[in-house]
Amino acid sequence: MSDINTTPLVDVMLVLLIIFLITVPVVVQKIKLQLPNVRFEPTQTKPENVLLSVRAGPDGACEVYWNLQKMDSKALLKRAVDKLEADVKRLGGPANITPDELPEVHIRGDVNAPYKCIGATIYTMQSAGFAKVGFISEPENPNAS
Repeated sequence: MSDINTTPLVDVMLVLLIIFLITVPVVVQKIKLQLPNVRFEPTQTKPENVLLSVRAGPDGACEVYWNLQKMDSKALLKRAVDKLEADVKRLGGPANITPDELPEVHIRGDVNAPYKCIGATIYTMQSAGFAKVGFISEPENPNAS
């Protein structure tokens, strides 16, 4: 007899098809998110906001400037804590303050600054108690080629 019985083969293929149809949706999981539409929004600078500039030094060390004054991490933390305490006292104590009244930290990071410099600055300012830390950037020039 030279005929091959294909019925068992078809049965096995149907079982495998059903198994794959059941397991594939379990393996491929998606979380539906609606991501925000990011638009360029000009920053409103308030006098109580902290402006920091971060860049890499010539020897690879991080350089952080509060306005125009160069600071190390300990001096930065102390000055940030002192400023936040003074602002809280000026606004009438922690019970009378809303989060919108607290000063913000604006960081200008150099393009060539390593992540560790900017990350350490963010961590230091958040350790001092600043809740809002943002970045200042320049928009791309649409006329540049």
